[in-house]
Parts: sequence; C-alpha cells; structure tokens
Amino acid sequence: MPHQPTGSTLRPEVPQTASAQSTTSSSSELEAVERIYHSQRIAFTNSPAPDLPLRKRRLKELKAALLSNQQALVEAVSRDFQNRSHHETLMAEMFPILDEIKHAHSHVSRWARVRRVPVSIWFRPGTARIHPQPLGVVGIIVPWNYPLFLSLGPLIGALSAGNRVMVKMSENSPETAKVLRQVLSSAFQEDEVAILSGQVDVARKFAALPFDHILFTGSTEVGRHVMVAAAQNLTPVTLELGGKSPALIHSEFPLQTAAKRITFGKCLNAGQTCIAPDYVLLPKGKEGEFEQAMKHHVGQLYPELSTTRDYTHIITTKAFERLRAILDDAVSKGARKVSLGEIGDDGGTRMAPTLLFDVTDDMRVMKEEIFGPILPVQTYTELDEAILTINHRPRPLALYYFDENKRRIRKVLNSTHSGGVTINDTVLHVAQTNLPFGGIGPSGMGAYHGKAGFETFSKMKPVFYQAKWNALGLLMPPYGKTMERLLNWLVR
Repeated sequence: MPHQPTGSTLRPEVPQTASAQSTTSSSSELEAVERIYHSQRIAFTNSPAPDLPLRKRRLKELKAALLSNQQALVEAVSRDFQNRSHHETLMAEMFPILDEIKHAHSHVSRWARVRRVPVSIWFRPGTARIHPQPLGVVGIIVPWNYPLFLSLGPLIGALSAGNRVMVKMSENSPETAKVLRQVLSSAFQEDEVAILSGQVDVARKFAALPFDHILFTGSTEVGRHVMVAAAQNLTPVTLELGGKSPALIHSEFPLQTAAKRITFGKCLNAGQTCIAPDYVLLPKGKEGEFEQAMKHHVGQLYPELSTTRDYTHIITTKAFERLRAILDDAVSKGARKVSLGEIGDDGGTRMAPTLLFDVTDDMRVMKEEIFGPILPVQTYTELDEAILTINHRPRPLALYYFDENKRRIRKVLNSTHSGGVTINDTVLHVAQTNLPFGGIGPSGMGAYHGKAGFETFSKMKPVFYQAKWNALGLLMPPYGKTMERLLNWLVR
C-alpha cells in the first residue's frame, strides 16, 4: 500500500510533521548509513548461506518482538498521524504482517528447496536444478502511510530468503521509526536488521549504496530517482508505486453494496492508501443514487465524523492544504462538490470524505494520485466505453470491478492492465499472502508477498549437472561431415 506525492522519502520539498521539523539529518544519522551497510556486507560475506533453522528463528523472533510491543507500535503510528485509528493499524498493518510471518515460517522450507527441472532430451543423462540463494544485503525504502506494513512486509520476504536488511523509514513517521528501531534491536543484531531514520539527505545516501536489491515504495516521480541512483551500481529494484486506481460499477450490480465497499476502501486511512479507489466509473443516470448511498454509508461507518477516533487525520498540514487545493481547482473548473460528512473548524487536519461530480481530465484531481478522501465520479454508457477510459490512462496499481456476470468479469480482466484486482470489493487483494503484490508500468515493477517475496530477494541460481557418460564429444571440433549431418538433423 504505497505513499504518494506528499510522502516521498527522497523529495526535497516533503512536508514535515511537528516532531520532525529539521530538513537535514544529524551527522550520526548520515554516518550510520555507510557504517551499517559495511557491517552487514562483512557479516554476509562471512556467513553467505544462513540455514533454514536460522531463517525460521529470525521469523519467530520478529513475531515475538512485534507481539510484545504491539501497543507501543500502534500508539507511535497514531502520534505520527496526529490521530490514526488504532483499529485500522491493527487491521491493516499488524494483522497482515503477523499473517505473513506465519505463512513464511510454514512455507520457507519448500521455497528454499533445491528444485529439479526437466532437461532437454539432447542433454540427457545430464540433470538440471534451481538453487535458491540469498542475494546479500537488501535495502528497503518505506513511505509514511503504512509504516509498519510497508517496512516489515518486505523484511519478512528478505529474511526468509536469508538476507541482511537495512530499512530507511520516512522522515514523516519519526515516532514509528523510533519505536520500531527499539523493537527490532531487541530481536536482531545491527548487522542482521537495521532501521534508519533521517531526512532527504539520508534517503539519497541510502539509495546510492551498492545493495544487492532495493525495494522502494513511494510515488512514481521519486521511484524514477531511486531507479537512477540504483543504476549507478547496477542494483536491481522493485518499485511499488501508485497511480489512479479505478472502481468500475456495472449497472446490474447492487449499487448500495458497491457504495458501501467503496466507502470502506476510500476512507481507510482517510484515503492515504496507494490502492484506494481513485475514481469511480458509474453507469450514467445513477449519480443521485450513488451520492445518497455514499452519504448513508459514511454516516454508518463514522457517525461522529468530527470527533471519532476511527477516522484518521491527514498526515501533515502541507498534505491537507494540497488536498484542499485539488478540491478548489476542480470546483473552479466546473466540478460539483458533495461533502459526505461534517467536520468543524477545529478538526485540524481531519478532512471529510468528498465526492466530485462532472470532473474533466484537465483537473488536478484527474491527473494526480489523490492520496486523500476525495473521490471523483465519471459516468459511462457502455462497458466498452468504461474499459476504453481505463486503458487511455496510465496503468494503475489496482482495479476494482463490481459485477456478478462471469463473462463480463473475464472481459474486464482480459481487456485491462493493472498491478492487481479485487472483484466486488476494494483493497483486499493486497492482504492475500499467496498473491504477488506489485505494479505495472508507471505503477511499479516487480512484486513481493509470500513466495513472490522470497523469490524477489533470492537468486534462483540455475545449475546443470553433466553426466559421466554424455554425447558432448559429438559437438566438439574439429567439425566434419558427421557434425554437419548431426546439425542438419537437429535443426530440422
């Protein structure tokens, strides 16, 4: 679940929280980047093949440390947000992390097993195998919006594969970084797992290190910078970016059900979720019904919107002002704004869920990833028209389609490209341990979670075993007529 314009970890103009006012890092934070990298590199060189019992022990120690400090972590996340629903943090971060650890612990023995693969008849009786091998030292760059899930999720895959790991937390989640560092230092040596804090200068230095793999979660713009920095060392990257994820509702699907599930997906973390629905494609003529359904469900989920602890604040004042500017831009260009709840003047950075009708492609709200509780609505007449609308835009990280007709579902799946899909709901595909999570094109590259994460952080090394008795002699020079006849036969 990525990050976005306001939350990049490399961008100079990133907004600061009240507890992170400085725009430069301390000398100790900068010094720690290279020092820890070199200590992990030496440790891996000395022990490049951690066995399965050690990997499983690391996973168990991670789980025990998280469970022992669960409340402290949840409270730290809430402090960074000025208010983050404790239940949302438990549901959207702690639960999937613990489930991922359980899944990895149960399956890593099979993932790490040497696999025999078929050999072409021409090379028999030789055999071939794939040997999964740790990459070495892995770097993970984390955004602020889900600081636990997006740091520990990749960490689980990297540890399962046998790597050493450095994690750079966002400058906008200093409280979470502080507590997480304390939690992990109780379970791991610094040359095994290390949490780093700091501002943009630390992030730049971090991205420029010669890691064996970098996983970055953040905005598309900053992802480009990470990729450029990694390219200097030929470091492979996994980029988990964002984009404008559509929610397409078919006219035959119950609108009340779709509205309720879209409300949940959009209001989770106040819309500060990379896979939140970013716009709705609605059958023409159902605007009024959809508006009333969304108002009803927001009222049901958050009956006291201005005071409930269940509704999360926007991360910073600067991010809040950016969202207000996006709304003002849309209204000034003809959009109709519908607030789905009331928040008083003393609401701080709490923003009411808001619908925008009559939006056009020249508005900021249709050009930028929103990353807040604003939901544009566009209408369509035929399904093919809606599919064309999706395909004319950059490929999104997620797509949501509401329909019970299997033929039409297949059509949408086959006719569109996206990082992932949830049918008849929102955001749930990200929590499936057996589904790879990742983007496509401007929404990212590569994937992790479960087996996909293990393979991302492993070198799947191919090995061919030559047999004692083989036909290799027939292929060696000096070449003559026998070789010509053999080659002519082979290529036919």
